[in-house]
Amino acid sequence: MTKYLISRILRAIVSVVIVVAVVMVMIYSFLDKQSIFANDPVYPKQKGNAKQIYMMQEWERYGYLDYVNYTEYVQSLINSGEVSQDKYDAHVSLGKDAVGATAEAKSSVQKFTEYYQSQGYTVVPMAQKTGAGGQPRLYAYKDIPILNRLWNYFSGLIKIDNIHTVQEDVGERGLTFTLYDPAYGGEKFSPAIIGNGTRHKYLVYCSDSFPFIHQNLLSINLGMSYSVNKNIDVFETMTASQGSFVKSTVTYPTGWVEETADDLHSAIHSPGSLSMGDLNQRYYVDDYTSVTTVKSGMSKMGYSFVIGILSVILAYFLAIPMGIAMALKKDKLIDKLGTFYIIFIMAVPSLGYIFLFKSIGSTAGLPAKFDMQDPTWLMYLLPIVSLALPSIANLMKWLRRYMIDQMNSDYVKFARSGGLSEREIFSKHILKNAIIPIVHGIPASVLGALTGAIITERVYVVPGVGNLLTEAINSYDNGVIVGVTLFYALLSVTAVILGDVLMSMVDPRISFTTKAR
Repeated sequence: MTKYLISRILRAIVSVVIVVAVVMVMIYSFLDKQSIFANDPVYPKQKGNAKQIYMMQEWERYGYLDYVNYTEYVQSLINSGEVSQDKYDAHVSLGKDAVGATAEAKSSVQKFTEYYQSQGYTVVPMAQKTGAGGQPRLYAYKDIPILNRLWNYFSGLIKIDNIHTVQEDVGERGLTFTLYDPAYGGEKFSPAIIGNGTRHKYLVYCSDSFPFIHQNLLSINLGMSYSVNKNIDVFETMTASQGSFVKSTVTYPTGWVEETADDLHSAIHSPGSLSMGDLNQRYYVDDYTSVTTVKSGMSKMGYSFVIGILSVILAYFLAIPMGIAMALKKDKLIDKLGTFYIIFIMAVPSLGYIFLFKSIGSTAGLPAKFDMQDPTWLMYLLPIVSLALPSIANLMKWLRRYMIDQMNSDYVKFARSGGLSEREIFSKHILKNAIIPIVHGIPASVLGALTGAIITERVYVVPGVGNLLTEAINSYDNGVIVGVTLFYALLSVTAVILGDVLMSMVDPRISFTTKAR
């Protein structure tokens, strides 16, 4: 079994990499990259060189290419001492009158062109080729190869925070362990590890909320969102809490105490933020000023999972006894009613019966949509039942079929002739064998709850993760598309492996270690 699991996991990893690679090829090779500007309010306002620069910067930010601006290149030469700052400044300010400076500029242009062309870049002059003083304007770009793109993505998938993460000067770098968290005024026993030079100020801390011990030391980076949740990581988008603010007494690093929703445990380093205004200086003593807020609701993934897992439980709770009853009473009334329900669910589009059930529920006084400001458990009922309807039909159909197949098997006839009672035949043979394929799908149903349901969540305005991929595709948010694809792929291969393990536990006759003869 262990050998099988290792082999299956390795194949699963390869499959996930291939899926992500295919999606990347489709996004970055087959789709027109100009499409990202379709809903961009800034792009149409740009003119001339500013438009070219903005376009290249956005394409680089979206991951299409690597972009190098000539001005940035010259600045790097000046920093390294290869180009004289005085001569270059004279060239910019005096233009053709500074002959030496002009020669210096021409030399740097030649170096820029030769170097980046040798690296496979395309060097392009801007629409307005020169600026003040005849300063040249050009840039270089190169498409990122798929292998480099894959390596960059997977190598940055998991990040470990450390005291050298922040590049700016932060003073003495190090970690501090305390038994009394400053965020609680230093009076409450609450162990924490605080860093300086790390991206997160709090690497490990304790709180009164589950799971009570929290960490920012390891972070998952599925990719950055460019439009759906701008500049926020996909994983954070799916797991960040939502709803109204929850205030509590917070003691800021300066000692200022305030009732606020700010979560100091989420503080990350924001370069130069302390010197940007008096407000930050009232609360903070360093540049760890960027914090999130505590909210009353669950995350997108949380809402999707709660609705999904309850619908799975409801589906199995109703479908299994109904499927058994249909098989045992084949061609009787209960079988005909069950068959009618199955055909109805299969024939009617999901949007149709969801709206039908929503209308019936609204008439009965049940909430027809989620209300984040005034939440109640009743608002979960309609989405849960609507999501369970197709699962119930599918489970009933297959369980009925598997049971009827088993009932007509030769070993059942042999057992009956051997004197076994119908109850023994049913419980020890028919049901046990028929339930095996159903059991295999349980992990997929449970893990699938994390992915949400696009139609159901849209109809009932559920703030879940199901609509995230659709929004990303519509807005050409490449980071979210790739990140959600990876997330779905990992859940899928995990579900298959867990299904195999669960199936072997239910039926010991199934072995993954012996070869077929």
